Amino acid sequence: MRLVWFTGVAALLLFAGLAWYLAPLQPGVLALQLGFTPRAFAQVVHAWPPDHLLRYRSHLPVDFLLLASYGTFGYLLASRSGLFVQYSRSFRIAAAWALPLAAIFDAAENAFHWWLTAMPRFGVVWPYFVSATSSTLKWVLVFGYAVAVIHALTRAGG
Repeated sequence: MRLVWFTGVAALLLFAGLAWYLAPLQPGVLALQLGFTPRAFAQVVHAWPPDHLLRYRSHLPVDFLLLASYGTFGYLLASRSGLFVQYSRSFRIAAAWALPLAAIFDAAENAFHWWLTAMPRFGVVWPYFVSATSSTLKWVLVFGYAVAVIHALTRAGG
């Protein structure tokens, strides 16, 4: 259980640090993550002064540490703790792989954002759509996992 705690605390600290570091960006990072078209993506990037774009790009390597830690935490919590023991085997497997899969989508999003923010690429449409779809799937999995954890905790407590 030490590894579960370690990865959970690491994810929490990295998330808090990155949220603080990216807080000055207006519009926020979520708007960029959900930029399904070159136009939507450009509206965010062009609203940022150059130092904010640099700030965003410089956070990406640290974000890879965050996604590794939350993906590992999610797997370990679901597979090594007794949190989901009262659920079906298929549910436990789905819970164990939800955050690692979210982390894979997050990594894809980061790779696309690294490439898309390096220079204007507004003539190529598909990377924006794939990036935003990856982000959407990441958030669906993260929120789904959170709901499952809350349900398991309330079920165990009641």
